[in-house]
Amino acid sequence: MSDVLLVEKLDGHVALLTFNRPEKMNALNQEVRQALFAALFDLRDDDDVRVIVLTGAGDKAFIAGADIAEFKDARPVDQYRSMQRGNIYSAMEEFPKPIIAMINGYCLGGGCELSMACDIRVASSRAKLGQPEINLGIIPGGGGTQRLPRLVGEGQAMRLIMTGEMVSAAEAEHIGLVEKIFEPENLRDGTLEIARTIAARSPIALQAAKESILAARRMPMDEGLKFERAWFGLLFSTADKDEGVDAFLNKRQADFKGT
Repeated sequence: MSDVLLVEKLDGHVALLTFNRPEKMNALNQEVRQALFAALFDLRDDDDVRVIVLTGAGDKAFIAGADIAEFKDARPVDQYRSMQRGNIYSAMEEFPKPIIAMINGYCLGGGCELSMACDIRVASSRAKLGQPEINLGIIPGGGGTQRLPRLVGEGQAMRLIMTGEMVSAAEAEHIGLVEKIFEPENLRDGTLEIARTIAARSPIALQAAKESILAARRMPMDEGLKFERAWFGLLFSTADKDEGVDAFLNKRQADFKGT
């Protein structure tokens, strides 16, 4: 695994992935993207990992944006080829296991887009979020114009993308860009508690829930309801369903195996 991305397997079926370029505010470059692709590939079929948490090294930044040095001499064809190597944002969104962004500082540009491709966003009270690409004469290119309005509404997305301004964690929570805030000293423990709570659930049901919720973005209501019902019925064939029902009826903690 690359030094720019640290991978730790923690207890409770959680993997912690840390972007490790603190001297560059964990700026997102091609090496980081490829390392993240590789980590997701390895963790996809690792049955010991049920939830992934992403964060940035140090206390200043989750990811402060793309590495602008890569933009300076890039020609349109260079940028096109770079974007054809694989879309890490879509790969994260389509990943079958829940991914939580633990936002410990600046979360801007490509970093904000990466957090939006996660399933849940948890932030330090000191975090700052935004899409400042307009200040460079460009627009978000990692899904910001598509995922942001789905999270916060079209008007708020217009404001953030067109002004390029940063918002506080409190405002981000208010508009729906962040789901939970912790004080900096409690961020890791609070986020991992959420991750372990999710990881204690049935892995198959978690995948079904994620895919069904994402289907709401892509399908008309009637098709989405059919998709949900299909997963609901399929889960009745699993040992996890039997375990969950038995645990409930016998007032004990369920021990889900993912089968």
